[in-house]
Amino acid sequence: MSFVETARENKEIVPQLYPEAHLLQLPEWAIFKGFFGWKSSLIQSESAAAQILFKTLPMGYSIAYIPKGPLGTDWKSLWPLVDEECQRWKAVFLQVEPDLSLPVSEEVLTQFSDNFTVEEKTIQPRRTVVISLEPSEEELLAGMKQKTRYNTRLAAKKGVSVQLSTDVKGFHDMILTTGNRDGFAVHSLDYYQKAYDIFAPKGKCALLRASHQEKDLAYLMLFLSGKRAWYFYGASDNSQRNLMSTYLLQWEAMRWAKENGALEYDLWGIPDADESVLESEFTKRSDGLWGVYRFKRGFGGEVVRTSPAFVRVYHPLLYRVYEKIRSNQVED
Repeated sequence: MSFVETARENKEIVPQLYPEAHLLQLPEWAIFKGFFGWKSSLIQSESAAAQILFKTLPMGYSIAYIPKGPLGTDWKSLWPLVDEECQRWKAVFLQVEPDLSLPVSEEVLTQFSDNFTVEEKTIQPRRTVVISLEPSEEELLAGMKQKTRYNTRLAAKKGVSVQLSTDVKGFHDMILTTGNRDGFAVHSLDYYQKAYDIFAPKGKCALLRASHQEKDLAYLMLFLSGKRAWYFYGASDNSQRNLMSTYLLQWEAMRWAKENGALEYDLWGIPDADESVLESEFTKRSDGLWGVYRFKRGFGGEVVRTSPAFVRVYHPLLYRVYEKIRSNQVED
């Protein structure tokens, strides 16, 4: 059975049994990643489930990854089934990144007691800013930093408008500009288009565009699952940045998420440093995620650090080779 057929066959299981599942555990995410080289399996026990992503390696091997899972409660009951599937895929190792915030309880840690090691480096960002959307709009504005609130209102006063858009090509053209300016890698147009085409028809993705006098100034793509929304991708033009369009755009994204049932809004990724360090360094640094922290912190919310990864190795020698190659790539 092909990967896409597997994901589609199981498309109702996760939403029905686990309505608060993270976006990265949804079948739509597996279908999306399937277009870019990943395979997937959904493993279930009586009280837990996990969507595993597999990336193939030479000689028929693979790496196995459970992002923001497992789901349910008794994860220990799941591991024998997961092991069996990983062995079927000749996985060198399995990396699990639970959808948990620190501190992780002892009860949770016992779920990983057998043959797992803790890995502090994760694929998904360890630290983020999460904004509760339960307060009123007036309270949300009051919770922002003064400068952010001012810039948000200034953009509206200057005539910046925000609308829903379907123009993923326009978004991609602009994110190329943003990536060149701010020094980060950008996915292909097909990557963003597939994400939009898979999630948007189900009301789980929105593309917002900020414009002024018919000129596009910024885009934002956010995702929605259950009671949570995530800001994943943003783009802004080099011109007319004095109009502060990105501030109004982010505010309208929060409003869209709130109107569509989200109770929290995840700004998805800030530097993994203690809050005291974040606050003392953000005016001095612009490398990596530091460049966006100054912007994100202004919208209020809570700094949250998530669980480390848990790794189970099936082929120790190959794992050491893989780690050596990966560390060299990072250093380069």
